[in-house]
Amino acid sequence: MRSRDWTRMNAGLRSRRDDKRLKEEAREAILWMRSLAEQAFSRTAGAPLVAGNSIRLLKDGRENYPAWLEAIRSAQQTVHVEIYIMHDDDVGQQFANALIAKAQQGVRVRLLYDWLGGLGKTSPGFWRHLSAGGVEVRCFNPPRLDSPLGWLSRDHRKSICVDQRIAFVTGLCIGRMWADEPQPGLKPWRDTGIEVRGPAVGDIVQAFNQTWAEVGPALPADELPQRDSIPPAGDVMLRVVASLPNLAGLYRLDQLIAAVARQTLWLTDAYFVGTTNYVQALRAAALDGVDVRLLVPGSSDIPMLIALSRAGYRPLLEAGVRVFEWNGSMLHAKTAVADGRWARVGSTNLNVASWVGNWELDVAVEDEPFAHAMQDMYLDDLAHATEMVLSAKQRILPSGPPRPRPAGDRQRRGSTGRLAAGALSVSNTIGAAITNRRILGPAEAKIMVFASVVLLALAAVALVWPLVLMIPLALFAIWLAIALLIKAYRLHRAVLSPTDH
Repeated sequence: MRSRDWTRMNAGLRSRRDDKRLKEEAREAILWMRSLAEQAFSRTAGAPLVAGNSIRLLKDGRENYPAWLEAIRSAQQTVHVEIYIMHDDDVGQQFANALIAKAQQGVRVRLLYDWLGGLGKTSPGFWRHLSAGGVEVRCFNPPRLDSPLGWLSRDHRKSICVDQRIAFVTGLCIGRMWADEPQPGLKPWRDTGIEVRGPAVGDIVQAFNQTWAEVGPALPADELPQRDSIPPAGDVMLRVVASLPNLAGLYRLDQLIAAVARQTLWLTDAYFVGTTNYVQALRAAALDGVDVRLLVPGSSDIPMLIALSRAGYRPLLEAGVRVFEWNGSMLHAKTAVADGRWARVGSTNLNVASWVGNWELDVAVEDEPFAHAMQDMYLDDLAHATEMVLSAKQRILPSGPPRPRPAGDRQRRGSTGRLAAGALSVSNTIGAAITNRRILGPAEAKIMVFASVVLLALAAVALVWPLVLMIPLALFAIWLAIALLIKAYRLHRAVLSPTDH
């Protein structure tokens, strides 16, 4: 063989070795980037990625409620229900009867409800009926003398765990408005939940124990499963994000998703009042070419607050974020789907009350088939929504003809979540107006007029009837002083009488 042929052959071998080395280095770089992304997501959310699960998407009460009842009726050992609101109506009675029936069969049935969520929705006799039937019932965070403002932090989680083998995480509460035909001529509330099987059920049980232990003794150790004790049920990878007050795990995760989304970011929220940082993250994604969409209610359970919600549309619309309002009776879902790969379902609304103030529970899923199902559901929802646009005069208007008001809309009672969202919207607008930290739009003029009227009314009351304002302030000051004295006394007792171990 001539030397020229040897040279060509050696060059070819070196080229193939170089290609192989480059491919190995590229593969290692991809694995390193994936590991880095996994670490960032885990640290941001405070929740590890759990493999080996199956997941089922459940739409509205017509799919969620039958699945919940079937699981409860199949229970052999334990049923754990954590619910923000359980209405004292025919749907609530149906679930109460199912829980009592299992308790009387020897199943350990526990139910945790929120005090503020149940206020005015459920009678004391309803809870006594459950307790008398063998269900262990606890109330989360009622007002206490030693904590004047502690009641502001709520247990907004909604989950059901059965026998450490199946769990549900959802945005639904239990009540007639979520069921088919809640009232004559009124459509059910639109909402979304999921069913989970596999090792992640252990994380959902642990999340239930977090709040259960806040009210009384924790669950027995033998009823707290570890992930590796639950057999795999599929190949879905997910995170159970159990948010605690002031930790803002899901807030950081939502911001991270807005920052890393490359193609699509589709959001559904019941009470959207985005913080300045989160709105800026959505704007930056849209300006970078990401298809960002926000679906929110078109008719509120407090109609007067629709204008407050719309006040936040303008900066989003200006950046290219598409905003849609639901045409049905009430949109209550809290979901997100990004790039056809990542999705979130749970109880957290996109506002400070949920992100920072409440106990919340969400599941973030990293699975393409599930994300595609979420996308399909989202597109179907948009077919029943109206897009909001900016007019030539920068006014926020629907893109189509005016929508008819859903039947019964005027008769609805407001929710505390909507009130909190509205209050946050007002405070954000007033703060921006005072500090000039951002440009305000025409829609926010209504909020400033409303705030001005309220302030003038308070000033008039203070001038004419000063005691009307001073007496409540004095009573609150006394309550706060008593609370501080009680806490100081308890700390002093703890120092003088340390617990023996």
